[in-house]
Amino acid sequence: MGKAGDEAKPRVAVHKFSSCDGCQLAFLDLGEALVRLAELVDFVHFAEAGPVAPEAETDIAFVEGSISTPEEAERIQRIRANTRYLVPIGACATSGGIQALRNLHDGKQWLADVYPSPEYVESLATSTGIADHVTVDYELWGCPVNGRQVLAAVRALLWGVDPVPERDKVCMECKRAGHVCVLVSRGQPCLGPVTVTGCGALCPAFGRDCYGCYGPAENPNPDALGRRFEGLGLMREDVARRFHFIHSHREPLHGAGLRWGAGGGP
Repeated sequence: MGKAGDEAKPRVAVHKFSSCDGCQLAFLDLGEALVRLAELVDFVHFAEAGPVAPEAETDIAFVEGSISTPEEAERIQRIRANTRYLVPIGACATSGGIQALRNLHDGKQWLADVYPSPEYVESLATSTGIADHVTVDYELWGCPVNGRQVLAAVRALLWGVDPVPERDKVCMECKRAGHVCVLVSRGQPCLGPVTVTGCGALCPAFGRDCYGCYGPAENPNPDALGRRFEGLGLMREDVARRFHFIHSHREPLHGAGLRWGAGGGP
């Protein structure tokens, strides 16, 4: 792939799978920065913004959404074969997202309860991240991702270097910003101690507890945090729900949720 100044511009695609489009909107919300980016790259497929060429060969393919249907399981294979760098973006693409909660239950029974003719609904029994199906080169976490992440990843890949992932926990972001800890001062079941930052500690900035949008941080200790939640008065099933939410199938949150949900705890 040529550098940003080369005559032939790198080809970029943004694909959608099972999702809410929120991560694609992170691109559109870039505004003028997106216009400047379009001067450096050629967006060959980005249905949300206009160009449609899902089978085009690309240098970078961003993928929003989880694999939830047989058609998606086939399509991601073609995208992988047609691109140099494959980058899942957002919670759905990295861990299955909110819809992965169905993995913990009988998905076929849910369809039967909702639709009068469920046999016409083509759906996999599970909702899984892109990396469960093909090799990925980098992942952008978040629900949704933000423009800063996207630009940093594109800039790094255009110049042939690995993007630098966030490492700090949300708690560190709160301390840098001077936010009062909602877990300590308000007794709110905040996931900040086990969640990687990237949002700028948005929820704690407004006095709300973190929901874990950006996924598990390095070296988290969810069992200890679960005991703290229990000390706040949460029932064990409520502790499990905290871990089994946005990233219900990404370890170690997945295992912690199963332990607390089973009634055993750590």
